[in-house]
Amino acid sequence: MSYRIPSPPPSLEELAKRQQNVVTASQLRARGVPARVVTEHCRRGGPWQRLLPRVYLLQSGGPTPEQRMWAALLYAAQNGREEGRRAGAVITGTAALALYGFAAVPRLPAVTGVDVLVPRQRRLKDVGEVRIRRTERELEARSVHGLACAPVARAVADALLEWTAEPTGEGAPVREVLREAVARAEGGCTVRELVAELAECGLTAEPRIRAALDELLAAERDFVRGELRRLAEEWRLPVPLEAPELRMRGGTYIAVPDLYWPRRGVVVEVDADLRCVSEGEAAWVRGGQHRMEYLGIRVVYVSGARFAADPEAVRAELCEAHRAGGTDVVELLTV
Repeated sequence: MSYRIPSPPPSLEELAKRQQNVVTASQLRARGVPARVVTEHCRRGGPWQRLLPRVYLLQSGGPTPEQRMWAALLYAAQNGREEGRRAGAVITGTAALALYGFAAVPRLPAVTGVDVLVPRQRRLKDVGEVRIRRTERELEARSVHGLACAPVARAVADALLEWTAEPTGEGAPVREVLREAVARAEGGCTVRELVAELAECGLTAEPRIRAALDELLAAERDFVRGELRRLAEEWRLPVPLEAPELRMRGGTYIAVPDLYWPRRGVVVEVDADLRCVSEGEAAWVRGGQHRMEYLGIRVVYVSGARFAADPEAVRAELCEAHRAGGTDVVELLTV
């Protein structure tokens, strides 16, 4: 049996360097710094200063934007731990997007408020520029410049909550932020994750947000649909019709599938559960899918995420659908 000797906690100098000179009262106490020494050092003209309740800056000059972020995080996450990457709190909202480097939001020095996400049971209140947001879900943290930040989708949702609550929110870069969130090469998120977070916050009912999300969903579906059309030739499948309107010979509307092979009675629906954010429009789309299945058309459901992760599985499913075929669809008209 091997024994692991625990490493000693970092010294005050090491901790201050790691946390950019911002420390908590408990961290000072754990390193043998008496409360009276802290009080003396924080007097006018002293070498230290108090930034927030039980949070201190070990320098006399004003805090940098990064030090303000550290102070907000440490204020909300004071639980005796040493690291800034802790489960007790994460920076979210506009401040997190600024840390991520979003071009659509002001740079960090211009961010005046800091939203910090904590578990619902934590007893904390807003103080100074720190705004406490609560969640019943388990916190997820992403390390950004050493600071614990919420994942991009959650940070975007909290930023939009902040903007929609402000009188000046009409000019907020909603569309730009949503586009940037899914377009980022690293540290971004999927449209599906965005929709889930915004729905959780009740933001998908906002017209501007719903319109921007519908644009993103349509763009993603168009991309996957184009890739499937391109690969269909490699897979030796016939060229499909793209977004045709299917009707019965008598004119009764059926649906508008993403791709349709009329001779085999096969259609592909891309991200069928994310065709649109509006519940009314989503119900209309689902009705069309049910009508196609009822008529015996073979419907292959493809998600963008699955197609990107395992195109071979999508190919096998689509080829099997063509081999089996759907109902004879002579009575259907493509308009």
